[in-house]
Amino acid sequence: MEEKTGMGSHKLLFQNRQGGSLTGIRDVLSFDENQVILDTDMGLLTIKGKDLHISRLTLEKGEVDMGGTVDSLVYSSNESYRKSGESFLSRLFK
Repeated sequence: MEEKTGMGSHKLLFQNRQGGSLTGIRDVLSFDENQVILDTDMGLLTIKGKDLHISRLTLEKGEVDMGGTVDSLVYSSNESYRKSGESFLSRLFK
């Protein structure tokens, strides 16, 4: 699987806090009805809310459509995730 490199376009569009669409998504790391964690071109994005659901996911294009009530959006660095996401063998043979 090819990993995307460089900074791409990243856009969020939410209407009335009732979900919306996002671009520049590399991966969905975790999701449930109260929290979605996305790896984006701009870092990790944690979305918290109620009744959250992903209605469309196209990782080839880096697009996600989601619904539910959004309470907060928080960006954080994704470097620690990337290091911990390395395979055991790649860490062993460094």
